[in-house]
Amino acid sequence: MPAAPTDPPRFVPVRTAAGVPHLRLFRRRDGSRCAAVFSSLPALHELLGAQEEFTMLTERAVRALCEPLGVRRLLLDPRLVAPAARPVAAAAAPVVRPVVPVEGRPAPGQAVRSRRLR
Repeated sequence: MPAAPTDPPRFVPVRTAAGVPHLRLFRRRDGSRCAAVFSSLPALHELLGAQEEFTMLTERAVRALCEPLGVRRLLLDPRLVAPAARPVAAAAAPVVRPVVPVEGRPAPGQAVRSRRLR
């Protein structure tokens, strides 16, 4: 019986530019960059959507791609941790104040004659 692989291939999100797939990197709450890998295709689709492009790479390969970029954190099967969406309260109507013209200045909407400066 063959031994189980110690570094199984994972589903890794990518973006394709000019026909070349590029590893997608993400940001954590603290702003640090990280790579995300998924143990199953449904897990990837659940978080990123069914149209998300992906490739199969081992953890070792993902780390090798991230190292030159200074990315050292790798998340396995991350979950969305954003706060739940709440309905936005209707904005109050803007306060409209009457415009009082200042002596020597035109009122809003009034035509202004330009003067030549000497």
